[in-house]
Amino acid sequence: MELWNKLRNLDAYPKVNEDFYSRTLSGGLITIISSLAILLLFFSEIRLYLYSATESKLTVDTSRGERLHINFDITFPALPCSLVAVDTMDVSGEQHYDIRHDIIKKRIDHLGNVIESRKDGVGAPKIERPLQKHGGRLDHNEVYCGSCYGSEESDDQCCNSCEEVRDAYRKKGWALTNVELIDQCKREGFVQRLRDEQGEGCNIHGFVDVNKVAGNFHFAPGKSFDQSFNFLQDLLNIQPETYNASRIIVEWIQDHSSGLTGMYQYFVKVVPTIYTDIRGRKINSNQFSVTEHFREAIGYPRPPPGVYFFYEFSPIKVDFTEENTSLLHFLTNICAIVGGIFTVAGIIDSFVYHGHRAIKKKMEIGKLG
Repeated sequence: MELWNKLRNLDAYPKVNEDFYSRTLSGGLITIISSLAILLLFFSEIRLYLYSATESKLTVDTSRGERLHINFDITFPALPCSLVAVDTMDVSGEQHYDIRHDIIKKRIDHLGNVIESRKDGVGAPKIERPLQKHGGRLDHNEVYCGSCYGSEESDDQCCNSCEEVRDAYRKKGWALTNVELIDQCKREGFVQRLRDEQGEGCNIHGFVDVNKVAGNFHFAPGKSFDQSFNFLQDLLNIQPETYNASRIIVEWIQDHSSGLTGMYQYFVKVVPTIYTDIRGRKINSNQFSVTEHFREAIGYPRPPPGVYFFYEFSPIKVDFTEENTSLLHFLTNICAIVGGIFTVAGIIDSFVYHGHRAIKKKMEIGKLG
């Protein structure tokens, strides 16, 4: 019994006899309001506990040697497919001209209907007795070496196809305006193909893999056209079913009244991003922003017309991580909510009760005086 009495003396919550309770209307209203507040915050905490929260962190991107997978889908409603080419280059010096693999071109009419769809190949058809570099026709058992028509980088360079002549001109920064005079283009039917595709447009789609450094890729040439494009559906090897990547949709129409061509430039700022879900699975992606600019082809030397995409990587990487609230943190918040609201409600109730009694007492004294 003595032990029980000692434990009873340690009670920090002494009980008051119900006969001494004084219940008021204001106390009932405060109790209802505080109970509703407790329920609201309680369900809010349950929601935060059941659903994961996303934490973000900035780190320095130390990755090296990675490749950037870029999907593109561009439509030139008034530019023949034979004139459309894809080039890439970057600050490391890597350059690729007239990329053809993994790229599909669709010839379209003025209404946007597909006329023909073909995957670009590499090389040219074999033509009997082509024109040699020295000016004569190819003889039997003679090695063919076609002329580059002044765009050779060395004396022993050969241009054996129309594409090789166009590449040589492009590397020099020259415009190929005399296609009818190029023997390779005439033999391969390039001139006739241009005539057949007159008045047509072109849809080109596919993907390119580039170094993860600053660089650009562009579609060229373009004399006068209007264009729209869907760009970067999955920016870095992210499948559509696992990550809903952003897509840029732009339509740009050239004003034909001035007769000027130019460079349609898109400057893409890319921020490497890693998203880790609640199960620990990582998704490597990118965030990006785009600004656009049109530069008229005026002055000398004239800039080559086309659609240019300049991309630049941020040295900062963003890590998004999904995390669940721990059970102890959840219980702590619940206790803080219940205890805090009851304490504040008790202070408000005491203030209202004693204030009401003081006012009532002054009123009674005034009446007696």
